[in-house]
Amino acid sequence: MHSKRIKNFPISFFAVTMGINGFLIALGKMKELLGIPNILLTVVIAVSLLIFVVLASLYIAKCISFPEEVIKELHHPVKMHFFPTFAVSLLLFSIAMLDLNLTVSKILWWIGAPLQLAFTIYTMTSWVQKTHFDVTHANPSWFIPILGNLIVPVAGVAHVPLPVNWFFFSVGFFFWVVMLAVIINRLIFHHPVVEKLVPTFFILMAPPAVAFISYVKITGLLDSFAIFLYSLVVFMVIFVLAQWRLFSKIKFYLSWWAYSFPLAAVDLATILYYHKSGYQPLYYMALMFFAALIGIVVFLGWLTIKHVLTGEICVEE
Repeated sequence: MHSKRIKNFPISFFAVTMGINGFLIALGKMKELLGIPNILLTVVIAVSLLIFVVLASLYIAKCISFPEEVIKELHHPVKMHFFPTFAVSLLLFSIAMLDLNLTVSKILWWIGAPLQLAFTIYTMTSWVQKTHFDVTHANPSWFIPILGNLIVPVAGVAHVPLPVNWFFFSVGFFFWVVMLAVIINRLIFHHPVVEKLVPTFFILMAPPAVAFISYVKITGLLDSFAIFLYSLVVFMVIFVLAQWRLFSKIKFYLSWWAYSFPLAAVDLATILYYHKSGYQPLYYMALMFFAALIGIVVFLGWLTIKHVLTGEICVEE
């Protein structure tokens, strides 16, 4: 890749691996429901791993060749929130590997979880200590450093004691509620989010979906609080889809990958609810979300490849 494109290689590219890994986990769960052949799951795992390795290699090359650009991203009021996508990608790989290789899953978890905590501390310290933040910088991508903490217990229940999982769940849940208030305040009382970040509205669906999955995995229960969380998932899906006019007007950006992981999280939450309750309409909802997820991942993959080949990605802003 040309050195200029390496220089402009964005950390937000790891949102691609978040989306594909979310699809990978959903495929693994739907495999049980639909009898999907193992070979398909193996192919998707291989593709997902290859994409992650390529993206990681390119970003490492950027760190080596253009460290000043990486530092700029670390201090940027919007871009800095995409750094945890690297840790989240590792955690999602850990979840995907749970039923395939417990040792690999554990290794990935032990890399991803501490890294996620470090990114959370760094982000929140920046919020508190830095003075360059403005309320108009706030957008749903700010949930990403918080969201990762809710993902940790999903595989963590198989690897570490419950108090550790409750720690990550508590941090993620509490600060999701705090950030939700900040984001809603920003959306109501300030200028609209810039076009490039409009797709991040889909991220609003992810925290309650992941919180539901995480809570049920930790407790093993489908209790009133779990149903409360899933009810929020359904509302957020309806609310986000009601904004369809906003999504229909924008051109392609890498931020479009924000459509994928939240939808995967909603599908996985629905599958888990179905398994726990046996409520038949949830089965059809899961199929509907999964079909939409397949369409979105394929469409986004095609658009991304097309724009990479035409040199419209990794360019100076």
